[in-house]
Amino acid sequence: MELGPVLITLGALFLIGLAADSLGRRTRLPRVTLLLLCGIVVGGSGFDLIPTEMKVFYDFLSVMALTMVAFLLGNSLRRETLARHGAAILLVSLCIVLLTFAGVSAGLWLAGLPGPVALVMGAIATATAPAATHDAIRQSGAEGPFVDVILGIVAIDDAWGLMVFSLAMIGAPVLESAGEAAPLSQAAWEMGGAVALGAVIGLPAAYLTGRLSPGEALESEAIGIVCLTAGLAIWLEVSFLIAGMVAGALISNLARHHDRAFDEIEHLEWPFMILFFLLAGAKLDLGLLVGIGGFGLLLIALRGVTRVAGGWIGGRLAGMSPRESRWIGVALLPQAGVAVGMALIAAQAFPEQGEVILTLTIGATVAFELIGPVMTVLAVRRVGAQDASKASGRKPL
Repeated sequence: MELGPVLITLGALFLIGLAADSLGRRTRLPRVTLLLLCGIVVGGSGFDLIPTEMKVFYDFLSVMALTMVAFLLGNSLRRETLARHGAAILLVSLCIVLLTFAGVSAGLWLAGLPGPVALVMGAIATATAPAATHDAIRQSGAEGPFVDVILGIVAIDDAWGLMVFSLAMIGAPVLESAGEAAPLSQAAWEMGGAVALGAVIGLPAAYLTGRLSPGEALESEAIGIVCLTAGLAIWLEVSFLIAGMVAGALISNLARHHDRAFDEIEHLEWPFMILFFLLAGAKLDLGLLVGIGGFGLLLIALRGVTRVAGGWIGGRLAGMSPRESRWIGVALLPQAGVAVGMALIAAQAFPEQGEVILTLTIGATVAFELIGPVMTVLAVRRVGAQDASKASGRKPL
């Protein structure tokens, strides 16, 4: 492999990503969408500027980026966080995730997608966009109990989604083989082994991290733990997503000598994500997107309907008002980077359907990155308008 083209490409991609990231911060354009679009421009569907030597980095970047995401999502499963958000938020988030997964999987399967692919796409559809949701709420200036519920849900929603995706990735080969004994035993090993590996790494890490620099984890500690978790998981053929989440949850719940265990992972994550999204966009085949446009539109419609329905059911079960229940799913429509990461992992696991999975996911992600924040603002304003009308004694518009 020639290092010159690789290093030139890496440097150029980082600078392109920096420009897209900066533009996204200064405008209302979603950063993930800008990065994906830049990737399309320099990729095979655009000017085809990515050398073949860069393909070796695809798997590495996707594994590293998603393992970091898994650790950060494990951090959201802290006892204090779950207790503060309350049973209502847990109930609503679980209803939305489970109904989205079931509805999207069943709908795509009935429409003609192979069962394992439909199952994986249903799991990918559960992913959300916490940053986009936060930005939209900040833009609206809305406050109150309804906003608190939304923020509580997005804090843990992707954790449930990543769990569902991990289980779908384990279950899809079983579904494909019609329940044969070997895939079933492999699925049990992937799940149980991942939990055990997460515990083996997370328990000592909870005690040891932050000792060299008192009260603060070091970058070398963070990247070492992430690489160790991902490498051992791949070597043992278990789910690195589940292992990362278990390790992250154990560290955040058991480390009492510091409360910044994940700061360094957050600092390290974004450079990986920049390359990750750019290369994901570069892999997108626009010709294939046109060919499977019907499935793409169906995916967008199914995800929208099931999230709204899941919000309604969960909200009513949790005792929310009818109006809040009607709008809670609408407020949680944004989708971003975690979905693309899931798609890249799934594309590696199902190479024959990899391009279809990646193309459907990126198409839906771009659509929800554009319309999702608008719907979030609309939802919080409509519910806020009702609350204000009640306080003043007027009927809401």
